Amino acid sequence: MTSPENASLMSPARLAAVRRTGLIDTGPEEPFDRLTRLACELLGAPFGFVTVVDDRRSFWKSCTGVASTDLADRQSPVEESFCQYIIATDDAVIINDARLDPMTRDNPSIESMGVVAWAGFPVRSPDGHVLGSFCVMDHRPRAWNPRDLRTLEVLALAAGGEVALRIAAGESARDAERARVIADRYRQLAQTVQQSLLPQELPVIDGLDVGVAYRMSESDVLGDFFDAVQTPTGWAVFLGDVTGSGAPAARTSALAKYTLRAAAVRASSPAIVLTELDTALHRWFDENATSGFVTVAYLAVRRSEAGFAVRLCTAGHPAAAVRRADGAVESFGRACTPLGALSRLNLKIEDIELRAGDVMVLCTNGVTEARDRESGAVFGAAGVHAVLRRTDTAEAQEIADTVLRQALRLVDGPVVDDMVTIVLSVPKRP
Repeated sequence: MTSPENASLMSPARLAAVRRTGLIDTGPEEPFDRLTRLACELLGAPFGFVTVVDDRRSFWKSCTGVASTDLADRQSPVEESFCQYIIATDDAVIINDARLDPMTRDNPSIESMGVVAWAGFPVRSPDGHVLGSFCVMDHRPRAWNPRDLRTLEVLALAAGGEVALRIAAGESARDAERARVIADRYRQLAQTVQQSLLPQELPVIDGLDVGVAYRMSESDVLGDFFDAVQTPTGWAVFLGDVTGSGAPAARTSALAKYTLRAAAVRASSPAIVLTELDTALHRWFDENATSGFVTVAYLAVRRSEAGFAVRLCTAGHPAAAVRRADGAVESFGRACTPLGALSRLNLKIEDIELRAGDVMVLCTNGVTEARDRESGAVFGAAGVHAVLRRTDTAEAQEIADTVLRQALRLVDGPVVDDMVTIVLSVPKRP
């Protein structure tokens, strides 16, 4: 009698989807290797894999941590693979210690490959079949945290996007309509990647009211990111914009966001953090044989006697707007170069004191460059300042929503660029 696990593995539809990828028994390719290297770097794992599984074996299309390029060394029998569990469950499989887990404790790879901790997400075909996995492994037990799993899920989606591109390229000559459908699904996948990168809400910062409003592009730009993370001296709040569009922009956004998060917990200086991201971007673009850049507004925020001391760097990014408690509106952010573009980085840091009643607004280019198609009028910094002058509220979320709403009202049509507004407000003391 065929077990459910074996039925999933041997499904004719799934195996046909595997064959359509054309990836079995092919050599290393940089788009996949970049993703597994990034996973290992972000999670601190020694091994990362993109696997494609047929009826006999788990083929390692990418295997960071495995030195051999011989195809015979880049695979394992399917019954010894951990990917079989993903195919059987049609879901992610997370194992802290394979030696103790009832599902895996008898797997021969624990001895032959030293697998102890393992975490993987399905890599799917455009029509939803599980082709294999995007996974990392470690020789020691570990508790995978939510950030680890979020990172893996995003990168697994990106790997699935690379697979979709290959299927579309292979079939476009024979079936243009099918290629179009696949491309549409790939754009939807890229949107899913970005949605997983954008936090539903920013963390609570004691003594500071924080609001965020964003609107994703109706095309496939997918380049904006934002987050806040606790640092050794306070908090880092950042938002950024990536050149390019579609899944490549979404992957660069993932790299930028997680590099900033990792660097921020090690250093409080904006210059150190942004220099680390600049280095990572240069390496990323070099490996991708392409060019591009990322603009970032980065805030290092800490408590002070008067309220909050803010160190701001706007690397190629629109200036911040600050409304003081007395109603005066100012711009902050000294112009400097974006990241990943030039061989020599030129960062300029500005120190700002936010006191009780002060409000700071940061926007991505999609907001400040919102344009009326008929008149050509641009929202710009003047539009942000006008909102701050017209509203007397200090509620961060209300201000963020108002700025975004006014920018969208000017566009009055399809949104062609991602739009993000973040507001920091220091409540007035009783």
